[in-house]
Amino acid sequence: MRRRALIVGNWKMNGLIEPACDLADGILFGLGQRADRMLHCEVVICPPATALHALHQRLGSGTLKLGGQNLSEHESGPHTGELCGIMLRNVGCWYVIVGHSERRASGEGNEVVGRKMAAAFRDGLTPIVCVGESLDERERGAAEAVVREQIAALLPHVPDARNKRESLVVAYEPVWAIGTGRNAEPEQIVAMHGFLRALLTEALGAAGEKVRILYGGSLKPANARTILALGDVDGGLIGGAALKATDFLAIIDAVPDEF
Repeated sequence: MRRRALIVGNWKMNGLIEPACDLADGILFGLGQRADRMLHCEVVICPPATALHALHQRLGSGTLKLGGQNLSEHESGPHTGELCGIMLRNVGCWYVIVGHSERRASGEGNEVVGRKMAAAFRDGLTPIVCVGESLDERERGAAEAVVREQIAALLPHVPDARNKRESLVVAYEPVWAIGTGRNAEPEQIVAMHGFLRALLTEALGAAGEKVRILYGGSLKPANARTILALGDVDGGLIGGAALKATDFLAIIDAVPDEF
């Protein structure tokens, strides 16, 4: 079963407002030249929170969608420095990244990630939940156990409504292949994405077949065509290559036509 591809650019802590708008303009112009491709590919950018309002004013609710890089599990209150889902919605976000490996490395555990996913659903956002193992965990043969535990922590927080279950997005990040110069081999990607699909269908039934599973380990123009053609790879969570419009558009061009 092929699901509509999803390409997400995570800009991380890069870009002031003016260059962020310039980058978004370049991507938007490129998408305008690829109207046919947009029928089977959805595109999201997740800029720093400081640029969200300006980009919302610039982009409106057109082809290029906005996402947040993180959110609080709380609806409001004394949580200095945090942003809740309603605030992200208020500046035009449709999506939000939850449990990115860089945040997990700062102490965000599985239970917190599950509650943040629930908050995203509660506030009308589509969560992109990141899972994945470290190099040590893979070398110990624990990759599947780690990912199983991460998915298990989400399940109590997945809404009962089928349309919400189907809208969930999971991004597999082999942490050892992010910014390290090491690459996951196609057979490793296929194995983990297949494992994730089996976990999701076992837990969510038919809705698990609709969940999009993205690959997020140093995806770039040079490897995008190979990786995006693999089974159960429904798109990508892009880091460094999302910071240049030409590279990001090249990855979009690499999405197979049969999506």
